Order: sequence, then C-alpha cells, then structure tokens
Amino acid sequence: MSAKPPVFATLGCRLNAYETEAMKDLAKQAGVEGAVVVNTCAVTAEAVRKARQEIRKLRRENPDARLIVTGCAAQTEPDTFAKMVEVDLVIGNAEKMQPQTWANMGPDFIGTTEKVQVDDIMSVTETAGHLIDGFGTRSRAYVQVQNGCDHRCTFCIIPYGRGNSRSVPAGVVVDQIKRLVDKGYNEVVLTGVDLTSWGADLPANPKLGDLVMRILKLVPDLPRLRISSIDSIEVDENLMQAIASEPRLMPHLHLSLQHGDDLILKRMKRRHLRDDAIRFAEEAKKLRPDMTFGADIIAGFPTETEAHFENSLKLVSDCDLTWLHVFPYSKREGTPAAKIPNQVNGNVIKARAARLREAGAAQVEKHLAQQIGQTHRILMENPHMGRTEQFTEVTFKTAQTEGAIVEARISGISGDQLTA
Repeated sequence: MSAKPPVFATLGCRLNAYETEAMKDLAKQAGVEGAVVVNTCAVTAEAVRKARQEIRKLRRENPDARLIVTGCAAQTEPDTFAKMVEVDLVIGNAEKMQPQTWANMGPDFIGTTEKVQVDDIMSVTETAGHLIDGFGTRSRAYVQVQNGCDHRCTFCIIPYGRGNSRSVPAGVVVDQIKRLVDKGYNEVVLTGVDLTSWGADLPANPKLGDLVMRILKLVPDLPRLRISSIDSIEVDENLMQAIASEPRLMPHLHLSLQHGDDLILKRMKRRHLRDDAIRFAEEAKKLRPDMTFGADIIAGFPTETEAHFENSLKLVSDCDLTWLHVFPYSKREGTPAAKIPNQVNGNVIKARAARLREAGAAQVEKHLAQQIGQTHRILMENPHMGRTEQFTEVTFKTAQTEGAIVEARISGISGDQLTA
C-alpha cells in the first residue's frame, strides 16, 4: 500500500493559508503520513464553532487518520480541542512552524508525543517567514513579512493567538520576492497580522514604507506590489511617498478602521479617531486619485447607540470606502469587550451590519459605473477573470493567459464585476 499524504484544511486569514503551505513542506520533509491537519482561526466565537464543525466532518471522512489541530483557536483554547474525541494532537502557532514538531510525527520517530503542545506565544521572538517562498495562484504570490500584534484592542483575541509583533528582515523579504519574480509572478502581496508595525523590532526600527521603497528599488522587474490590511494611523512618510510616486505600488489599501465614532473607538482601544481616518483617506486620494479603499468595520460593539452607528455609516462615504468587510460584533470570551455592560441586542447588530453592507454595495456600484470606458491593466487570475490595479474583478468573453497583465477597455458591468 502506498503512503497516504497528509490532508490540510485551512480556516481564516491569508496568513493561515500561507502557513499551511509551510506546514505541507515540513510534513513532507518529515515523511508524515495518514494525517489530517486543521489550521484554525479564532477571530470570532463563530470561527471557533466552525473549526469544531470542520474537525467533526474531517474525522467522519477520515476515520483512521491522526487528526491534528493547530492555528489561532488551538493556541488560545487548547483544552477545548484536546477534549474533543475526534482530536489526537493539538499544536500551537509557534510549534506548527518548527521542523522538530513534524519530525516527531514522522515514521522514524520513537517515543510518545504529548497530546497538547502549546507553549507561551508571547515568548516567541522570531517569524517563520523564511520557510516558504510565498504562495498563491499562478498570478499572485503572498509574502509574509510580519506576524503578531503589540496592540490590545478590547474586542480582539488575535494577539493571544499570534503573540507580539515580529518582523521578517528586509533582506530576507527582498530575496524571496526576487525568487518569485524569477518564477514568473507578476504581483506580490505583503501580508502580516499588523503590517504597519513591521520593523519596530528590527535594528534601526525601519518602517513599512522603507520596506516598500526597498523592494521596488531592488526588484525592478516586479510589475506589481500590493499591500494587504494596514492601520492608517501608523502609516509613515515613506509609504505616503511610495503611494505618490510609485505606479508599481497598487492603488488599493485595506484599512483597519473598525468604527466611525470617537467614543466607540476609544472603548475599542483603537489609536485613531474618526477625523484621522478621513484625513488619511483624503491625503492618499490626493496623492493617488485612482486609489480605492477597503475597510473592516464592526457593527454593534457594546454600548453602540444608533447615533454612534450612524457615524460608522457616514464614514463609508466620508472616507469613500469601496470594499467593506462588515463584522457583526460577537462576544469573545477572554477579551475586555466581553465584560462591558450594555451589550447590543443580537437582532439590532444584525440589522446594523445589513445597513453597512447596503452602504458598501452602493459604493461598489458607484465605483463600477466610474470605470466604464476606461482602460485598465488587468492581472488575469484565470482565463476569463482578472483584477484591475484597484482590485476590481473584470470578466472576459475571450480567454486570456492566466497570470498575464492584460490592457483592456471596460465595456460594461455584470453584477459586481466589470466586463471587458
């Protein structure tokens, strides 16, 4: 009988997907066979519920496999998963990136393995960014440049799953991107948990803007560089300079805004106020008129009144946000926000989230209408669909080359996509 390679299931963010690719390599090198690995997310209570659901499903489908649970939910709630009869092994976020962890699961390992291998994530001082040369489709590669977070927003469990902020040195990042460009990638996306804190733990404390400028200078053959989610209050001068002067830096920024009311922002322990967000959006648009914004916004944070919520709703147009990620607030045990009295009624939260999504849909409609007749450079994700520099989807009737950048005139709109 031939050995059965491990099965991997990924829940949650892009960084988790990146780390799954690294784990696949580590498991392969260690000769791990017949295992099922679930890389979990802990961002909401719902994410943890989904992880448990996925574990039960995978156990039914793979009754004889060794089932391993890792990721943020395993890090923050190891006992929850250790108690599940379906689970054989729980490993933490730091342990999952260590070759020894996987060697201990290989066929040559003699000895016993503890069911729970989860250490204090706060003591981890390095990233595992060197483990994989990005991952992605044929068109776009993702490169992890940072992990963890030093901030303690009152609604967020993620620092307890990811640890404190730590950065991948610029030289390592540049070398990775050079290799990706040599492999034919036309776009690289920088990813991390708190991307704008990149560099704070490195010698001379460089900023994200320094890294961006360095990549664009030292990898002249890279056609497109994209940044994932950023905290606008932490944006540095060099990043603004890159926005203004570097056409290879894509005009699309996803902003971690979370709310549009100053009192709620303070209760969330965010470091910006409403006017800071508006000022940043206006300045970025002035420097790069074709800039579009995505944003995370939470509906129904404890104590949120209708007036507070209206400020979030108005922020959508005040910052000219296009791609909204709306999160209905859900109580996350272990976070300060869970202890705040005046939790908002669940039906009210749902209704407010729906209104935010409606506002977002109207913004998308407006953005799409503005593109008709314009010529865009579109990176093809598959033969019939690609994305503009602003991350807008464009469909083609005629097949194009996957991974190529195609120049095309926008002729119409189909649902929430453009047509060319």
